[in-house]
Amino acid sequence: MTSIRDLFGEAVGFGERYCLLVEERDGTLVADHPIDSSPVDVVVGEGLDRLPERPPDGPILVEIRRRFDGDRVVGEVVDGRCDDPDNA
Repeated sequence: MTSIRDLFGEAVGFGERYCLLVEERDGTLVADHPIDSSPVDVVVGEGLDRLPERPPDGPILVEIRRRFDGDRVVGEVVDGRCDDPDNA
């Protein structure tokens, strides 16, 4: 049986990696969620030491974590750049 938690996890993409264009809003790095049907945006709050500059000047590789910060899902920087422009 599928639970609401499973359905929400699929909609948000827990554990998935995406190339995201992030911007700084009020001192926090945020990005639109790459899944159009996702009910939340992404706050990039982990792995910030992997960024060569803040905010980055291009897409970065981010993994969606199973945590929330307010009304945004937390993303962790996997790489400070993204080599797969089709995933941006």
